[in-house]
Amino acid sequence: MHIDIEPIGHVVNTVEEPVDNGWGEVESRLVLREDLMPALAGLEEFSHVLVVYWMHRAVTPEVFRRRPQGREDMPEVGLFAQRSKHRPNPIGVTVVTLLRVGDGELLVRGLDAVNGTPVLDIKPHYPEYDSPPDAHVPEWVGRLMKGYFEGEPGEGIDAHRE
Repeated sequence: MHIDIEPIGHVVNTVEEPVDNGWGEVESRLVLREDLMPALAGLEEFSHVLVVYWMHRAVTPEVFRRRPQGREDMPEVGLFAQRSKHRPNPIGVTVVTLLRVGDGELLVRGLDAVNGTPVLDIKPHYPEYDSPPDAHVPEWVGRLMKGYFEGEPGEGIDAHRE
Protein backbone atom coordinates (compact mmCIF):
# COMPACT_ATOMS: atom_id res chain seq x y z
CA MET A 1 0.00 0.00 0.00
CA HIS A 2 1.25 3.46 -0.86
CA ILE A 3 0.05 6.55 1.00
CA ASP A 4 0.46 10.06 -0.37
CA ILE A 5 0.35 12.91 2.12
CA GLU A 6 0.57 16.55 1.16
CA PRO A 7 1.78 18.92 3.90
CA ILE A 8 -0.72 21.63 4.84
CA GLY A 9 2.04 24.02 5.88
CA HIS A 10 5.34 24.29 7.71
CA VAL A 11 6.87 25.32 11.03
CA VAL A 12 8.77 28.60 11.43
CA ASN A 13 10.81 29.00 14.63
CA THR A 14 14.39 29.54 15.81
CA VAL A 15 15.23 25.88 16.52
CA GLU A 16 17.52 24.55 13.79
CA GLU A 17 18.69 21.26 15.35
CA PRO A 18 16.59 18.49 16.97
CA VAL A 19 17.07 18.48 20.76
CA ASP A 20 15.72 16.46 23.69
CA ASN A 21 14.78 19.19 26.18
CA GLY A 22 13.60 22.77 26.57
CA TRP A 23 10.57 22.92 24.27
CA GLY A 24 8.09 24.51 26.68
CA GLU A 25 8.76 28.15 25.83
CA VAL A 26 9.48 27.70 22.12
CA GLU A 27 7.04 29.73 20.05
CA SER A 28 6.41 28.55 16.52
CA ARG A 29 4.42 29.90 13.61
CA LEU A 30 2.52 27.28 11.63
CA VAL A 31 2.26 28.79 8.18
CA LEU A 32 -0.50 27.12 6.18
CA ARG A 33 -1.10 26.80 2.47
CA GLU A 34 -3.21 29.67 1.19
CA ASP A 35 -6.03 27.39 -0.01
CA LEU A 36 -6.54 26.16 3.58
CA MET A 37 -7.03 29.54 5.26
CA PRO A 38 -10.85 29.08 5.49
CA ALA A 39 -10.23 25.88 7.51
CA LEU A 40 -8.99 28.01 10.44
CA ALA A 41 -12.45 29.49 11.14
CA GLY A 42 -13.44 28.89 14.76
CA LEU A 43 -10.08 27.50 15.86
CA GLU A 44 -9.27 30.69 17.80
CA GLU A 45 -11.82 29.63 20.43
CA PHE A 46 -9.60 26.73 21.57
CA SER A 47 -6.74 27.02 24.07
CA HIS A 48 -4.80 24.02 22.70
CA VAL A 49 -4.42 22.15 19.42
CA LEU A 50 -2.82 18.89 18.33
CA VAL A 51 -0.19 19.38 15.64
CA VAL A 52 0.61 16.40 13.43
CA TYR A 53 3.90 16.81 11.60
CA TRP A 54 6.55 14.97 9.60
CA MET A 55 9.90 14.80 11.42
CA HIS A 56 11.86 15.32 8.22
CA ARG A 57 15.27 15.34 9.93
CA ALA A 58 14.78 12.05 11.79
CA VAL A 59 16.80 8.97 10.94
CA THR A 60 15.09 5.64 10.28
CA PRO A 61 16.09 3.38 13.16
CA GLU A 62 18.09 0.21 12.68
CA VAL A 63 17.26 -1.03 16.19
CA PHE A 64 13.69 -1.26 17.41
CA ARG A 65 14.50 -1.82 21.08
CA ARG A 66 16.66 0.59 23.06
CA ARG A 67 16.89 2.91 26.05
CA PRO A 68 14.95 6.20 25.60
CA GLN A 69 17.37 9.00 24.63
CA GLY A 70 20.19 6.46 25.06
CA ARG A 71 20.11 7.10 28.81
CA GLU A 72 21.52 4.39 31.08
CA ASP A 73 18.92 5.20 33.76
CA MET A 74 16.09 4.22 31.39
CA PRO A 75 14.86 0.68 30.77
CA GLU A 76 15.38 -0.95 27.39
CA VAL A 77 11.98 -0.86 25.69
CA GLY A 78 10.60 -1.22 22.19
CA LEU A 79 10.33 1.74 19.85
CA PHE A 80 6.54 1.79 20.05
CA ALA A 81 6.79 2.27 23.84
CA GLN A 82 8.70 5.53 23.23
CA ARG A 83 8.00 8.94 21.72
CA SER A 84 11.34 9.04 19.90
CA LYS A 85 11.70 11.08 16.75
CA HIS A 86 13.41 8.11 15.06
CA ARG A 87 10.54 5.91 13.86
CA PRO A 88 9.61 3.72 10.89
CA ASN A 89 7.31 6.61 9.84
CA PRO A 90 8.57 9.79 11.53
CA ILE A 91 5.17 11.26 12.36
CA GLY A 92 5.08 13.61 15.33
CA VAL A 93 2.00 14.54 17.36
CA THR A 94 2.15 17.24 20.04
CA VAL A 95 -0.48 19.10 22.02
CA VAL A 96 0.49 22.79 22.05
CA THR A 97 -0.85 26.03 23.48
CA LEU A 98 -2.62 28.08 20.83
CA LEU A 99 -1.60 31.71 21.21
CA ARG A 100 -3.08 33.28 18.09
CA VAL A 101 -4.84 32.44 14.82
CA GLY A 102 -4.77 34.77 11.84
CA ASP A 103 -3.49 35.57 8.37
CA GLY A 104 -3.14 31.92 7.36
CA GLU A 105 -1.01 30.95 10.31
CA LEU A 106 -1.13 29.90 13.94
CA LEU A 107 1.19 31.00 16.71
CA VAL A 108 1.74 28.14 19.17
CA ARG A 109 3.92 27.42 22.19
CA GLY A 110 5.52 24.08 23.09
CA LEU A 111 5.83 22.44 19.67
CA ASP A 112 8.84 20.12 19.63
CA ALA A 113 9.60 20.53 15.92
CA VAL A 114 12.50 22.28 14.20
CA ASN A 115 12.30 25.17 11.77
CA GLY A 116 10.99 24.04 8.38
CA THR A 117 9.17 20.93 9.64
CA PRO A 118 6.25 19.98 7.37
CA VAL A 119 2.85 20.19 9.11
CA LEU A 120 0.44 17.39 8.14
CA ASP A 121 -2.66 18.31 10.14
CA ILE A 122 -4.02 20.44 12.97
CA LYS A 123 -6.81 19.27 15.26
CA PRO A 124 -8.52 21.03 18.16
CA HIS A 125 -7.72 19.57 21.58
CA TYR A 126 -10.82 18.11 23.24
CA PRO A 127 -9.90 17.29 26.86
CA GLU A 128 -12.69 14.68 27.09
CA TYR A 129 -11.38 12.95 23.97
CA ASP A 130 -7.62 13.47 24.21
CA SER A 131 -7.05 13.07 27.96
CA PRO A 132 -8.66 9.88 29.27
CA PRO A 133 -9.14 10.09 33.06
CA ASP A 134 -7.80 6.58 33.70
CA ALA A 135 -4.56 6.93 31.70
CA HIS A 136 -1.32 5.70 33.25
CA VAL A 137 2.32 5.42 32.17
CA PRO A 138 5.36 3.55 33.52
CA GLU A 139 7.39 5.22 36.28
CA TRP A 140 10.36 5.93 34.00
CA VAL A 141 8.32 8.26 31.77
CA GLY A 142 8.19 10.90 34.52
CA ARG A 143 11.98 10.81 34.84
CA LEU A 144 12.42 10.97 31.06
CA MET A 145 10.10 13.96 30.66
CA LYS A 146 11.68 16.00 33.47
CA GLY A 147 13.00 19.12 31.76
CA TYR A 148 11.48 18.32 28.35
CA PHE A 149 9.38 21.47 28.37
CA GLU A 150 11.68 23.47 30.68
CA GLY A 151 14.70 25.64 29.97
CA GLU A 152 16.16 26.52 26.61
CA PRO A 153 16.07 24.06 23.70
CA GLY A 154 19.12 21.86 23.92
CA GLU A 155 19.73 22.15 27.64
CA GLY A 156 20.06 18.90 29.51
CA ILE A 157 22.55 16.07 29.54
CA ASP A 158 21.34 14.33 26.43
CA ALA A 159 20.48 17.30 24.24
CA HIS A 160 21.82 15.92 20.97
CA ARG A 161 22.04 12.18 21.53
CA GLU A 162 18.84 10.82 20.03
